[in-house]
Amino acid sequence: MKDNGLNNVMELIKRQKWENLFKRREFVFVDVVKEFYARMTVTQLKKRDVVKSSVKEVAIEFDHDKLASILGVPGKNGICEYIKDVWEESKYTKPLEITSRFANDETLMAARRVKSDEMKSFQRFIRFLVMKNVVPRFRKRDTSSFMDLTYMDHQMSRRLVNLPRVMMRHMSYVISMKDHELLYSDWLTMVFEAFGVPLVDKKGEEPK
Repeated sequence: MKDNGLNNVMELIKRQKWENLFKRREFVFVDVVKEFYARMTVTQLKKRDVVKSSVKEVAIEFDHDKLASILGVPGKNGICEYIKDVWEESKYTKPLEITSRFANDETLMAARRVKSDEMKSFQRFIRFLVMKNVVPRFRKRDTSSFMDLTYMDHQMSRRLVNLPRVMMRHMSYVISMKDHELLYSDWLTMVFEAFGVPLVDKKGEEPK
């Protein structure tokens, strides 16, 4: 693959069939997102994760199929492993291999986080796509974790990713933290609209 930066990233987005998420620039309703996360729970129903919450007295409940339908992205197939920072070999990735690949250093002897300045320009575009959209954490970080590197590798290897399942697992993990971030805030606007949550005057903040 040629190092054509943004054009190649858009090609990967099209391959994943995520174009709908990047065609629309949703307004972010911060107070509504905060209320959603404050009341959010994740339960299992017939071996399926189900997100439940309520916003402005409107009940919200969805599984990954419903979320896929709302967002207009595939939700039936694709990788959805949620590995956090456990540096263990999986079906698709080997820690040392992907560390060496993104650090661009075949002499490495152990897996580790990779600094952005060790990456090639195209790899940094993929890093931005993953860390801002797939498994976002908005606190500024100069290094990529094993989960970041894994999903970067999935993108560069053109493996399909089940984004709705990944989103739900990431949301479930993050809400267990005391001081968590408001993930997927702009995409949640589509969820609120689908459930009829009143978004007063359609006023909100531009997505960052």
